[in-house]
Order: sequence, then C-alpha cells, then structure tokens
Amino acid sequence: MAAKFAFFPPDPPSYGLVAADAGDGTGVRWEMIGVTKREGAEVKRLRTRKGNDIVAVFVRNPVAKLTVLYSHGNAADLGQLYDLFIELSVHLRVNLMGYDYSGYGQSNGRPTEHNTYADIEAAYSCLEKTYGVLAQDVILYGQSVGSGPTLELAARLPSLRAVVLHSPILSGLRVMYPVKRTYWFDIYKNIDKIQLVNCPVLVIHGTDDDIVNFSHGKRLWELCKEKYEPLWIKGANHCNLELYPDYIRHLKKFISVVERLPPKSPQTSNSFEKPRTTSGATELPSIIPDGKEKSRVKSRRSINMKDKHRRSLEQKERPRLSVDRLFSFDRREKLRRRSTDHFEDASKENVDPPEKPRGSFDRFGGMMKSVGLCNIDCLKVLSPGELGGNKKEEHLTS
Repeated sequence: MAAKFAFFPPDPPSYGLVAADAGDGTGVRWEMIGVTKREGAEVKRLRTRKGNDIVAVFVRNPVAKLTVLYSHGNAADLGQLYDLFIELSVHLRVNLMGYDYSGYGQSNGRPTEHNTYADIEAAYSCLEKTYGVLAQDVILYGQSVGSGPTLELAARLPSLRAVVLHSPILSGLRVMYPVKRTYWFDIYKNIDKIQLVNCPVLVIHGTDDDIVNFSHGKRLWELCKEKYEPLWIKGANHCNLELYPDYIRHLKKFISVVERLPPKSPQTSNSFEKPRTTSGATELPSIIPDGKEKSRVKSRRSINMKDKHRRSLEQKERPRLSVDRLFSFDRREKLRRRSTDHFEDASKENVDPPEKPRGSFDRFGGMMKSVGLCNIDCLKVLSPGELGGNKKEEHLTS
C-alpha cells in the first residue's frame, strides 16, 4: 500500500528520446526532445540489474573536481530538471549526473522501491566505468523520495565523499502517519540507514514543508554520524527551496569544504558493500583460495597447530617443574636438620629465595582514560519506539 502512495511519475513525460548515429563509429547517440541542447551534456541509456532501461544525463564541467549523483523527487523527470542540472553544474563547479527512475520519463519498467535501488546502482556504475569517477570524488544528492535510493547507496560506499539530503523523508510510511516504529512493510527506511553513512551529510529542509514535515529532516540530521551545518529555510515549502538565495550559497560553501577534505582510500573491489548490521558476528570472505594460496593456507594452519602443541606441552611441563622444586627443597631441608651447626648457615644459603609477587600493571588504563568521544549525541541508543519492535503488526488496509 505504501508503494502506491510513493510514486507519481509525470504523465505524459516532459521529454522525448531519440537515437541518432554517433558519427564516430561508437554506435548510437541518444538525444532528448523537448529540452534546449547544452554543450557538455550527454544523454545515456543504462541497463539496470532488474532488466530495465533507464535514461541518465551527464553534465560535464571542465574545472570540476567532484561529481554529484542527483536522485530527484516525486512527480518530476529529467526534462523538468534539465535546466536546473546545468545551472547547478556551473555554479557549484561540479560534474553532475541525473537519472530517471524506472517508469519515470522515458525509462521503462515500473517504479518500485527496489527498482530505484537498481537504478541508482546503474547510474553510479556508469560514472565509474564510462567516466572514471571514483567513490571518493562522488557526492550523492537525494531530493524527497530520492533520499531513499541515495541513503541505500551511501550506506554501502565507505569511501564516499559526501551526501546532500534535500527535503528528505524518514520513511515512506512516516510521511503519511506519525508512526513511532519501523514496520516490515514500510519503504525507504532512511531512519535506520542514516547511521550507516560514514561521510559528511548536509540536510536542507523548508520549515513550512506541507508534504514532508520539517521534523523529518531535523531528525535525520540528529542521527548523522558526521553532521554538517544544516540549512533550515524559514518559510520555504517542499518544492521551492531552489528559489531562496541561501540554497545555492550554502551548497557552494558545503562543496568547497568537502573538496578540501582528504579523500578516503578507494575500495579495491567494484562491488557494492552489503548493508552493515549491528550483529557482532564477523563475516568470512567469500573468496575461496586456490593453487599456491591453498598451500600457503595449509602451511599456516600446520604452523598454528605446531604452535598450539608446543604451548600445550609447555603448560604440561610447568607442574613437573614445580614438583621437582619442592622435592629439591624437601631434600635440602632434611640435610639441614641432620647437619651440624657449622653447616646450618651454609644449607640455608643454598635454599632458593621465594619469588617476589609480580606487580600488576594495567597497560590499557592510561589509554582508556585518554579516549574521548566526539558527537556523543549520534551514539545515543534509540528507544524501542524509535527503533521499532519485533512484534508482528497487522497489515494496513486500503
């Protein structure tokens, strides 16, 4: 039921799509009909892992250091946002890729939560493979419903540069009802995923938003690990934040700050990380060693077994040593009693002095005392009402 309320693609789409000969032998070049052609803007058609073909636009800025991957809101498509993308690329001095979800614009398929996750993965993969963009140079931007796929991907990219949340939602169900827990049938559970994002997060929200209450953005900002100064635009609603001068001013400031941050080390694998859980169990690598690697593994195991065997023998030897020591002491004691007074002092000297007790030293004491926690609020344990219970709840009826 929540999915039916979540997606409102423009009908009809605001643009058309035609294929043209690239003219350089590279194949088909896609063009959007109904928008003004701009230099540096390229149209792509991408296949998702769900089998849908989605449309994406890449706007290149020759002086850009960072790339923004923009996930738009509801009731909009690329044709309506095309000019905004061009302006953002120019003013923020970034490359920008926007894409239409499955079922939006000229993208086929139908809009669902999991299709949007596959859509943003396809757009991100295009940035990696076609344009050579690294995760450490990517800023994910999610507007309204777009905050869902944005946080889903952000939670799986540990070396991501930054995230921008524009009028975000706590979850799909929370937009319609003030529920205090997360239900299994809810969609876009951003309230649970925001705490898995390990990069600076900027939240922008209008205080008079009548579609997604201002409390959504405020709560998400409170749950961020790496908080950046939020932008609460007084008097702004859900659809007009871009019209306020503070919007572009604050974004430019944010971009300039994250540009100066040292990039995180890039991941060696192209695959997306699975969302992390709070379980204490350690996942084993899925790669199975072969050839020489197998022999090295066996060799290490053999060495470890010998080590364990040696330590076991040492532990068994210790009691025998202590018995021998007691026997030696007992024998000397008998000799001392039988000896004359002349030899009594000498026998006392031969007795081993007792070992002094070792003073205990807490090696980690000083270290633990010096540990300080930053952003302690973000480590606060949520109440059961905020995290959601385990009891089964009844389905909502339409």
